[in-house]
Amino acid sequence: MKEFKRYLVTSALPYANGPVHIGHLAGVYIPSDIYVRYLRGRGADVKWVCGSDEHGVPITIKARKEGVSPQDVVDKYNKIIKDSFEELGISFDIYSRTSSATHAETASDFFRLLYDKGEFIEQETEQFYDEEAGQFLADRYITGTCPHCGNERAYGDQCESCGTTLNATDLIAPKSAISGSVPVLRKTKHWFLPLDKHESFLREWILDGHKEWKPNVYGQCKSWLDLGLQPRAVSRDLNWGIPVPVEGAEGKVLYVWFDAPIGYISATKDLTPDWEKYWKDSDTKMVHFIGKDNIVFHCIVFPAMLRAHGGYILPENVPANEFLNLEGDKISTSRNWAVWLHEYLADMPGKQDVLRYVLCANAPETKDNDFTWRDFQARNNNELVAILGNFVNRALVLTGKYFDGKVPARGPVTDFDNEILSQVAASKKALEDYIEGYRFRDALKEMMNIARLGNKYLADTEPWKVYKEDPARVATVLNIALQITASLSIAMEPFIPFSAAKLAVMLGTEPLSWELLGSSDILPEGHVLGKPELLFEKIEDSVIEAQLAKLEAAKEANAAAGFEPQPQKEPVSYDDFQKMDIRIARVVEAEKVPKTKKLLKLTIDTGIDKRVIVSGIAEHYTPEQMIGKQILVLVNLIPRELKGITSQGMILMVEDHNGALVAVTPERDVRQGTTVG
Repeated sequence: MKEFKRYLVTSALPYANGPVHIGHLAGVYIPSDIYVRYLRGRGADVKWVCGSDEHGVPITIKARKEGVSPQDVVDKYNKIIKDSFEELGISFDIYSRTSSATHAETASDFFRLLYDKGEFIEQETEQFYDEEAGQFLADRYITGTCPHCGNERAYGDQCESCGTTLNATDLIAPKSAISGSVPVLRKTKHWFLPLDKHESFLREWILDGHKEWKPNVYGQCKSWLDLGLQPRAVSRDLNWGIPVPVEGAEGKVLYVWFDAPIGYISATKDLTPDWEKYWKDSDTKMVHFIGKDNIVFHCIVFPAMLRAHGGYILPENVPANEFLNLEGDKISTSRNWAVWLHEYLADMPGKQDVLRYVLCANAPETKDNDFTWRDFQARNNNELVAILGNFVNRALVLTGKYFDGKVPARGPVTDFDNEILSQVAASKKALEDYIEGYRFRDALKEMMNIARLGNKYLADTEPWKVYKEDPARVATVLNIALQITASLSIAMEPFIPFSAAKLAVMLGTEPLSWELLGSSDILPEGHVLGKPELLFEKIEDSVIEAQLAKLEAAKEANAAAGFEPQPQKEPVSYDDFQKMDIRIARVVEAEKVPKTKKLLKLTIDTGIDKRVIVSGIAEHYTPEQMIGKQILVLVNLIPRELKGITSQGMILMVEDHNGALVAVTPERDVRQGTTVG
C-alpha cells in the first residue's frame, strides 16, 4: 500500500439555508473529525477543509419567503453553522464559504479553463420565462395543477401531494410563483459537462482501481456507470451565484453542483499558500467525507471535472455514510423533525462529548440507523458514566487516598498484570486499523474496551481490600491502572476530545502523543496527578422527557399545518370505482432513470402482462429495495411519456407524516394479477 506524505480531508459543504442537525453530524462531520484528530495525533501533515455552500435556488426561495436578500440568508446560517461546529469541537483547519471572493475567482477560472479547452458542449433548451418579472424560472418557481392527482399547488419538479416527479411542462395551468403570471417557453443556451466522455476512465478508475471502497459507495457508482453517463448542465438562469465568465452568458450563473466542490479548492487556497501541494502532488492522500446523497457528485462528477481540468489528484477514498433517522422516522427539516445542533448545545451545556459519543456509536456506516433519546440516555449512564468514568475515577481517587496523588512505584508484576498490559498495547493497532479503514463505530468500541479492561483489572485485584496487608502490591496495581488511564486519555481524544482534555488535566500532563498509546510506562514514578473530578454525570429522565416533548410539539405543529389526514373527497358511485383496475403486481426489474434524481423505471409483472412504469420514488426506495416487492398498481391508467419512457400505470403509495413515500403492499404474497376491490 502506498505511503503518503500528507493528507487533504474534505467534508461536504453544509447548505446555508438552515442549521445543522444530528443527521449531518453522524453522516459526515463526526467521522471526519475523528479521522483528522487521529492523523494529527500521529503527527501527520493534514489539512481539513470545509465551508458553507451558499448558492442555488433553495436559498433564493428562502430569501423571498423571509423578505430578505440571499446574502442575508447565507450570512445568518453561515454564522449559526460555524459557531455550533466550533462549540461541538469539530476542528476544521478552515471553515470557508462559497460567497467569498477567493471562491468566486477560483470557480470562474476553473470554468474558463475548461471552456477554453473545449471541455463543454453548448445546448439550447426551452425553459419557462416570466415576461412580467423578466427572468427565466427555476422549476421550483413554477406552480400549477398536478396532472396525476389534481393538486393545484404542485411545483415544476414534483407534486408534494402524490409524490410524482414532474417536468414543469407537465403542469396544468402553470404560473410563475414570482409574479403570478402565465409563463411562456423560451429558448435558452447552457453549457454541459459531457460525463459520457469520461465514462471509460471512471469505470476503470473506480470499478477496477477502488474495490476497497465501502460497498454502498462502490455499488452506487457501479449503478450509475452501468446506466451510462449523460452530459450534465453546468450553468443555469439565475441571479444568485457566480456569473458564467464568458460572453453571451448574461443572467446565467454556475450551477451549484459545479460551483460547490470547487469550494474545497478555494478554501485550501485561503488556508495555505502551499495549497497546490495538497491538490496536485501525488504524494497527497485526498479523502472526501460525505453522505450517501452526494456519492455521485464526489465519485463521478467532481473527478470528471478535475480530470478535464488536468493537474489535480483524485480522491483515494470517499467513505460515505447512510442516513440517520430520529425516533424511528426520517429526519425532515421542513417538518422540524430533527435535533438541531445549536439547540442541543443550548439545552445540554457541557455535554458535547455525550452527543459525539452516541452519534459515533450509532453512525449509519453501512445502513440507515436510528437515534432515540432513550438510547442517548442509556449510553451516557451505562457506558460513559458506569464504565469509562467509573474506571478513571477509581484509579485517580485510590491513588489520592493511598499515595497522596503521586504515581506509586511499580514492583514485581504478575502474569495477570502482563496480560492486561498486553491487551492495552494491542488496542493501539486495532484502533489504527479501524480508523484507517473508516470503521469508526468499531474504533469507538475498541476505545471503550480499554476502559473495560481497566475496570476488570481493578475489580479482580481489589486494591481497596489488600492495601493494609500488601501496600507494595497495591502500588503496582495502581501504577498499572494509571498507565491504562493515560493510554485511555490518548485513545479518547479523536472521539470525545473535551473529556480527553479534562482527563489530561487530572493526570497532570499535556495532551499525550498517539505513539505513547499502549505503553506501560507513560507516567513516571512520583509524577504528581491533578485533582480527580467526575468525567460524566448521569442524565435524568426529566431531561430526556423534555426533549421528547419538543419532538411531540413538532408533530402537533405539523398536524396544525396540514400534515394530517386529508378530509374525505367527494363521494363517487360504485360504477366509477369499478372503472379502476387495481391489481397485485410484482416488480421484476428496477433501475434509476438517467439524468433524474427522483425517477425509477420499474418492469412489473401484472399477471396479465409485463409492463414498464416510471415512478417518482427514487428518493424513498433504491432499485434493489423494489426488486421482488409485491405492490398495488392501477393498470388501466392512460399511458404517458416520462423522460422518453412510456409509463403504463401507477403504483399505489402513501405518504407518512414525515413526507416519506411508502408502498402499499399485500399482507402476504398473493397471485400476480389478483384484482383489488
